[in-house]
Amino acid sequence: MKLNSLHVLLTYQCNYECDHCFVWGSPRQSGMFSLAQLEDVFRQALAVPTISEFYFEGGETFIYHPVLVKAVWHAHDLGFRTGIVTNGYWASGVDEALIWLRPLRDAGLDRIEISYDPLHGNPESEPDDHPGLEAARRLGLPANLITVDLPTTYRDPESATPGEPLVGGNVMYRGRAAVHLTGGLPRQPWNLFTECPYEALDDPGRVHLDPFGNLHLCQGLVMGNMWERPLAQIIAEYTPQTHPIADPLLAGGPTELVNRYDLPHEDGYVDACHLCYTARATLRAEFPQFLTPDQMYGVS
Repeated sequence: MKLNSLHVLLTYQCNYECDHCFVWGSPRQSGMFSLAQLEDVFRQALAVPTISEFYFEGGETFIYHPVLVKAVWHAHDLGFRTGIVTNGYWASGVDEALIWLRPLRDAGLDRIEISYDPLHGNPESEPDDHPGLEAARRLGLPANLITVDLPTTYRDPESATPGEPLVGGNVMYRGRAAVHLTGGLPRQPWNLFTECPYEALDDPGRVHLDPFGNLHLCQGLVMGNMWERPLAQIIAEYTPQTHPIADPLLAGGPTELVNRYDLPHEDGYVDACHLCYTARATLRAEFPQFLTPDQMYGVS
């Protein structure tokens, strides 16, 4: 397993409550990294020579802006590349956005990704007019927009690169989207979803780390906990064939997950994520160590 990127879920809290959110972000969510925990993460990451990058995500990262700036500075100081994903609520104008972004640029931030689409409440306008993009340009900070289409169909799995992060296109029906956005959409037979098109579960190049120490192969699908075992040990000992969820997914996708555990199911699902997430939610009581935390399954 060659892990090269850690995507830190700085907090599950968010000022928005988007229907398509993988992690059920909302103002009511709990879970936030402390500076001491982040220092421990950086220390453990230094023991894994393949890790070269930290991305900071949420929830909404800018809610805890001072912690975010400190985290970027520390990661950059240790030689890691850094990036941020944000909903851009702070970019009410270019001057305001400059105030938020300048400390991050000075801390060594390498890239910022800003969500901008109707699902985040953004009006239809020219993306190049986004104040956050303009402020980033003035600061010489690489930036781009993440635009997710309104839910009208399923994501074409042929266009996916397993293990790569979502940068746009149709909704993936994980998390809140699997519950809130699937009604009325066209469905495919459940037994056609014989692979996971999006995540490289056998050898992930990136994983998500949440404030509770959980390392997520996919949102809510955990390979280990960094507060219980060192990161280097988790990576060295990870064997997908012994993982009760990753193994069936690799053997035959969400369809095999349903078959192996004889799960109840509907005749059709919008996409592979929809079936997988629904099946995993059913299995949580049986595999609480691997299907966690509550936040990822909409449990407050």
